[in-house]
Amino acid sequence: MDIKDIQISDELFIQMTRYTNAGDNYEYNIKRGEALGLGGRNIRVAPGCIIRVTDPNKLGSNLFLGLYAYINGDITIGDNVLIGPHCCLTAGHHKFDPATGWFSGRTEQDFDNSIVIGEGSWLASNVTVTAGVKIGKCNLVCAGAVVTHDTEDYAIMAGIPARKKGYIDPVTGESVWDKED
Repeated sequence: MDIKDIQISDELFIQMTRYTNAGDNYEYNIKRGEALGLGGRNIRVAPGCIIRVTDPNKLGSNLFLGLYAYINGDITIGDNVLIGPHCCLTAGHHKFDPATGWFSGRTEQDFDNSIVIGEGSWLASNVTVTAGVKIGKCNLVCAGAVVTHDTEDYAIMAGIPARKKGYIDPVTGESVWDKED
């Protein structure tokens, strides 16, 4: 459905706007997931989250997709994943086209642009995951990180570009941070 095909009254628009801004709770987030065809898997979708995945069946169960997150393209998300507010996962690239003088070309055929988020991972707020990246199982990706390379299981990642700063102990669940030099 195209946005121009949606006709709503001013009153309904006001109600929807109020609902979106007031409705960041478990019940409404579940309803948002159901409205997007993701029901039955405990997928909670916070207000403003945009989900444009090539295959919704690649989204696991027990997910939280945060406020204003953007999830677009060939993306696989494992079970029990938290994606914080304003995260950006875009599985695609543009390339410069000398004939047009701008980045009008797409690279989907050039290499694997898919993104994989391993089960049990947490992407804190404002994390960006670039095309082609595979995040390991049970990763903690710290706020504001930009992940440009694959990560190992149980890694704590931070920075721009993201670097390993520690690990999650798989037995105790404790965050173990690397010592500063």
